[in-house]
Amino acid sequence: MIELLCNVPLWALLIVLIGGWLLDLLLGDPSWLPHPVVLFGRLIARGERLLNHGGHRRLKGTLLAIALVALTFGCTFAVLRLLPLWAYVAVALPVVFFCLAGTTLIREVRAVFLALDRSLDDGRRQVARIVGRDTSELSAQEVRTAALETLAENLSDGVIAPLFWLLLLGPAGMLAYKMVNTLDSMIGYKTERYRDFGCTAARQDDLWNYLPARLTALLMIVWPLSECAKRLAFVRRYGRNHASPNSGYPEAALAAVLDCRFGGPHYYFGQLFPKPYIGTNDRPLTTPDMRVATRINRRAEVLMVLLVAAGLLTTALFC
Repeated sequence: MIELLCNVPLWALLIVLIGGWLLDLLLGDPSWLPHPVVLFGRLIARGERLLNHGGHRRLKGTLLAIALVALTFGCTFAVLRLLPLWAYVAVALPVVFFCLAGTTLIREVRAVFLALDRSLDDGRRQVARIVGRDTSELSAQEVRTAALETLAENLSDGVIAPLFWLLLLGPAGMLAYKMVNTLDSMIGYKTERYRDFGCTAARQDDLWNYLPARLTALLMIVWPLSECAKRLAFVRRYGRNHASPNSGYPEAALAAVLDCRFGGPHYYFGQLFPKPYIGTNDRPLTTPDMRVATRINRRAEVLMVLLVAAGLLTTALFC
């Protein structure tokens, strides 16, 4: 791990890891607290307005995507290297906190199910906060499905992948991953506007998420051990049934646990995108299913924190 190689002691890294995770566990993303992803979004939006027109759009989008990620990693790494140890901990710990979204994700999904208990329109409005598709015509079943699919997919994007890159590249790598993820969420679409300009942003996100997505699926199905083999076979069969090379794996893992069906065609920005189904049991989804799914998320989160801590300890032994 790059921070250990740069002579940051193990105890400091464990404080950064555990402290940042506990803050997310307790606070989520408070609306009153400035978030670096907001700054990332503004930088991306400004770059898109300046560059996404005329010729050579793919090249310009490639340059923007690579430059923003490199700038994020380089600046964060340089600043942290210059700080004394106490200041390193004081800065790196909030970075970990800001890069994790496990608590907010669970809160938002719970809110969808509570809103749906009030009315279908409330459920549609609430789920629109966490999905990119058109929600105005969704049925109650489709609202619940969309919320649970997002819960699984964003367990990877919002928790497991950031912790994975924290282990490999330190807090600077974690923040660089959030830039990758923000780029994809803003311009990584196959619409007429973004098809060329956002191509590299989408491919970059696919690359950075390749291993974390599969690790997420494994962490979701590993317990109980008696069910692991059957669920792993399900994930291997249906994990590829998604437009994304990565998102299908955590979705398939949750579908295996709940014995349900995800996927199918969706509307994004007014365009219908065909998607294959994940699973075959098109049963009604319920609030108890949501409770099971959130417990699965929390368990996977705890397991990943323990894996990162073990990885730090192992690396420290060889430094």
